[in-house]
Amino acid sequence: MYTQHEIGLDEHTRWFERVSQDPDRQLLVFELAGEPLGFVNLHQIVLGIVEWGFYVAPDASKGTGRLLGLTTLFYVFNHEKFHKICGQTIGYNERAIRFHRCLGFKLEGTLRKQHYDGQQYHDVVYFGMLADEWLSENTT
Repeated sequence: MYTQHEIGLDEHTRWFERVSQDPDRQLLVFELAGEPLGFVNLHQIVLGIVEWGFYVAPDASKGTGRLLGLTTLFYVFNHEKFHKICGQTIGYNERAIRFHRCLGFKLEGTLRKQHYDGQQYHDVVYFGMLADEWLSENTT
């Protein structure tokens, strides 16, 4: 989210080697019918609370992001039993803001002019969802 340059293979490899050794991270590939269509990075920032980041393959069909999101929320709350998931986006990324709201995340705050992209400062918007919010809407 904060990177402005194209990330090369060497930089990706160094990042993966570093974070894959972190016991507070889970790096997950989202697959549909055996085809990798996305990536999810879960980072436990304190006990029971994770931040997430994700990417959907550029050529993935419409709706793949929603499936990735719902699958991740199911995993976080039903499988891993985390208490809360947090997400953040740059303030001008209306698509990501709508995405979080559509999944049921609540707006928790805005860090005004928090990120400098090399030319100007941008707001960072924070979202959160609690396990009981997810479970009350998604259990039968």
